[in-house]
Parts: sequence; C-alpha cells; structure tokens
Amino acid sequence: MMEKVRAFLDEMIAERRSTYSDISRLIGRNPAYIQQFIKRGTPRRLDEEDRRIIAQFLGISEHLLSGLPLRETESAPPPTRARSISVPRLSLGASAGGGTLDIEERATESVAIDCRWLQEIGVRPPHVSIIRVDGESMSPTLSHGDEIMVDHSDSVGRLRDGIYVLRLDDVLLVKRIAMRPRRGEFSILSDNSLYPSWSNIDPALVAIVGRVVWAGRILR
Repeated sequence: MMEKVRAFLDEMIAERRSTYSDISRLIGRNPAYIQQFIKRGTPRRLDEEDRRIIAQFLGISEHLLSGLPLRETESAPPPTRARSISVPRLSLGASAGGGTLDIEERATESVAIDCRWLQEIGVRPPHVSIIRVDGESMSPTLSHGDEIMVDHSDSVGRLRDGIYVLRLDDVLLVKRIAMRPRRGEFSILSDNSLYPSWSNIDPALVAIVGRVVWAGRILR
C-alpha cells in the first residue's frame, strides 16, 4: 500500500511542477527528506501533520497519503486544488534604515495566501515568506511597517535590477540593486536620498536572501 502512496506522491509533485526539496522545506524537513521517502521508503510512513501540510499544498485528501484503508462507511474525498497555502511571516525585520541584526529568523505565524494569486506573480509557496520593513531608507517605495513578500528562490543565480532582501556584514537589509555594465558587479541603493548607497559592491561580501515580489501597507 505504501508503495502506491509513494508513487502517487511522486506523480503529484511532478504535476505541481515542484521538487522533492520544495516539499521537504514546506514541512520543515531537510531537503532530501521527501526524496528518501519516495525512493527509499524512509521513513516508512509520513507523520500526520506532514501529510496534512503536503495534502493542503497539493490540493488532495490527506487520507491519500496515509496508506490506510478506508472503513466501509468512509469514502475518500475527491481531489481538489488547494485554494490557499500558509505563507510564513518571519519575526525579523528587514531594515530599510541602518540595519538590524539577523538574530531571530524564525516563523512566528503564517498568512493564508491564494495559490492562484501566487502563481500569477510567479512564486512557489515553499520559497516565499513575509517580512516586516524597518526604517525609511526605501521611502517612498517602501515605508516603515510595510510588509514585503520575499521569493527566496529568486536570488543570486538570477540577480538583476530590483528590490532585494540581503545580508551585508551580518545585517539584514532591504535595498534596491542596480546591475553594473561589468558582469557580476552591482550597486546597493537607497530610494530615499537622505540615506547612503554603495557602488561597485564586491559580490562576495553580500548574501542575497531573495527578491521582493510584493509589498503591502496599512493606510492611515
């Protein structure tokens, strides 16, 4: 029975255009966890909470991942596409000012986001999180207290002009990146002219966390 579960999960992951590591990260496991489950049968059975999260993401019944037979009085719910997915909201603040030390990077809560909308803006749930902006160096584009959605899969490998969350000298920042004519070089810019910018940055000094793909704010 579990062989059928593993084959079914493998098929659903491919249909969703995700990867084993995507699903592993979704449930907070090491990147090889789901591959080992599907290819090696380890663990023998997925935990109930892991099944629930994966089933919600794939839009299927959790029971289809359990490997347990249905009782005579039960019937499996028809597969449906998940309408929403939980996106983690991190407890840190990405500074648009002087910078904040990245010492509390963990998800304290999550926000339900419509899966179709995420697809429309080109991001996948296992790679996205919501972070609060601290400071005014990116004003008027981003203001203090705004919440930004960060695509962690869109980082150094696809670096281009845009707004990114990055680490510089162990400080987490949200800044605009402008690519330079010479390959690999870029500048880190503040949209607010009252704050500093840095030109011709050595890429080795910067860790790109992800690209900002959406921003929201409270209107007062």
